[in-house]
Amino acid sequence: MPNIASILKVEIVRLARKELRTETEALKKAVAQHRSDISGLKRSVASLEKQLARMEKKASGQATAQPSPEGTGRMRFSAKGLASKRQKLGLSAAEMGTLLGVSAQTVYNWEAEKSKPRQAQLAAIAAVRDMGKRQAKARLEELAAQ
Repeated sequence: MPNIASILKVEIVRLARKELRTETEALKKAVAQHRSDISGLKRSVASLEKQLARMEKKASGQATAQPSPEGTGRMRFSAKGLASKRQKLGLSAAEMGTLLGVSAQTVYNWEAEKSKPRQAQLAAIAAVRDMGKRQAKARLEELAAQ
């Protein structure tokens, strides 16, 4: 006849395993559901990121295709170009500064590439680029009269 203690021990182990199995099954199902939800969310995020990239690309293409009506878009600045335009117009740095609404030192700093003009100043430089010698002299006289 088997020992009652060993039978009791075997029965306790069996019941404990059964109880653990039911608990772990519920946890396994929850983990599987969470993993499924996470993978679905990852797919959704990837899809949205692709959609955003397409829209940004489309928006940037439209922005470059349609220049701004005021001409306030990004303008290029070249220090050498400013210096050569000033020399072609026969202007001193002070006169060029008067035309642009800045000081002579600012013009020197731009030409020496120590600083760069702001957006509003770039618009003034663009206006001076279109001027000839006579127009520049006339504008200087106009500004001096004021």
